[in-house]
Amino acid sequence: MTLSELYEKGAKILAEADYGFLLRGVETEFVLANNRRIIDRYTFRQRCIDAVQPETGCEVLGVALKTPIVMSAITMPIPAIRKEGLRQVAEGLKAAGSLMWTGSPIPSNLRELVETGVPVAATVKPFQDRRQMYQDLERLQEAGVRWVGLEIDVGQGTKIGDRRIVSGCAPLSTAELKEVRKRISAPLIFKGVLSREDAVRSVEIGADGIVLSNHGAHTIDYLPHPFQVMDEIVEAVRGKIAIIVDGGFRRGSDVLKGLAFGADLVGLGRPILWALAADGRDGVRSLIEEMTEELGRIMGMVGAPAPNQVRRETLIEQ
Repeated sequence: MTLSELYEKGAKILAEADYGFLLRGVETEFVLANNRRIIDRYTFRQRCIDAVQPETGCEVLGVALKTPIVMSAITMPIPAIRKEGLRQVAEGLKAAGSLMWTGSPIPSNLRELVETGVPVAATVKPFQDRRQMYQDLERLQEAGVRWVGLEIDVGQGTKIGDRRIVSGCAPLSTAELKEVRKRISAPLIFKGVLSREDAVRSVEIGADGIVLSNHGAHTIDYLPHPFQVMDEIVEAVRGKIAIIVDGGFRRGSDVLKGLAFGADLVGLGRPILWALAADGRDGVRSLIEEMTEELGRIMGMVGAPAPNQVRRETLIEQ
């Protein structure tokens, strides 16, 4: 199936499922609409003469990948989409040379996912019961994940439409994040950064990476797309910390825009779910491979030989 066919088939399947509402956004759903509006604001500065033959491979925080396109942090509703859905996602991502990123709840078979050989990152939520949060962080380390993540943007839980989905969380203080840093030996990622202040503080605390994300439109309404705050963040922390971005990325062209803004990796959320629903592990593999092929073609036409050499001036703002 082509990328468009994967999206069309997968979206139709999920829309008809009982859990399809999980793909909607908080309250007015402004965030979902704004994601596409902002991504579409940028076009490319083409360079045809002496065009390069690009390589899409990269290495971030000790993990070598064939592509800068990875899975965003998701667990729900993957087990409901297909039998052994998480394992199918892991196998599809492994075949494509990408990275798997699980969210909450922590998969009961997390160690098995790690043992498939795909690089696995995993995040936990800042539960008000901090003992539970620390236990969850320890579970991730025991499972052997490559990166440990903490969702710093879920202090007020999550919502879909008018419905509270996750509660029982509380904002994290600098002191608590420093304590987390002491307990985690793997690279530590803070997910949900959308301001220069939080990015700078993440570096000061000792995080190894940050995810610029509006959390799939599931936290608060009227959040910006990361591109709206990314220049100030990258200027403040680039070279000090790994930068990952997600939020409405659907094609290789979108990914190139994320790299041009300064991201090391670009994450996919809903596309992973659509691909899994449409064609299982093969759908996930095709998703990453086709988007990577699109990315490589464009890299060759904008003078970018590698993901970390896509320049900000490649983008023309409309």
